[in-house]
Amino acid sequence: MTSPRLEILAYEQTSLGPLCLRRRSTPSDPSQRVTEITLNHEFLMSSLHTDSERELAKIAIAGVASARLTVLVGGLGLGFTARAALAEPRVVEVEVVEFLPQVIDWLQAGLLPHSDELSADLRLSVTAGDIYQRLLASPAGKTFDAILIDVDHSPDDPLSETSARFYTADGIAAATAHLNVGGTLALWSYAEHTPLLATMQQANELEEVQAHAVSYFNRHVHEEFTDWLYVARRSH
Repeated sequence: MTSPRLEILAYEQTSLGPLCLRRRSTPSDPSQRVTEITLNHEFLMSSLHTDSERELAKIAIAGVASARLTVLVGGLGLGFTARAALAEPRVVEVEVVEFLPQVIDWLQAGLLPHSDELSADLRLSVTAGDIYQRLLASPAGKTFDAILIDVDHSPDDPLSETSARFYTADGIAAATAHLNVGGTLALWSYAEHTPLLATMQQANELEEVQAHAVSYFNRHVHEEFTDWLYVARRSH
């Protein structure tokens, strides 16, 4: 489906509902085209506003002292978090775990905003899977310097029920086991969530737990928005 203002790049049925990748003009500037994802007929993400997705990678990586970093990303989305991680010179490997295989197909088909750049970077691997199941299980002999999670809208507004245990004390402890000592765990949320901050602060192996507010002007609705990043370092 195409129109002067809207182009449907892909429309897929998934286990979470209909998934749509579209490109459209912005109301404020018809000459500007943005790429968006909707899931189950609800807005999920846009290439117009990617500040917090990029900051998720930048803040987490900046907090690690190692010279050669490995990064695990939960959620491919439009690829901006993975791209920001790859832009850091110390990063030697980025593994992305994406729940919806259709999104991986979009990357391989060149439909995402930076598909060619991402696909050409040999440091990047993208696999289909449930990042929460991965982190709740024992590490399979491989740990990371940074783990970046951008899947749910927020801990109280998940895309599915699979993440419920992840946001508990036991879940955060299980995820921390996948980090190297000195590595960082970083979680994205569209809403401030003090219970998650408290849960991370109470984790025995985490230190320097911080909530980072990332504000931006949303040009779709002409309002100021704030996303939240929860970042902590593994102490031992």
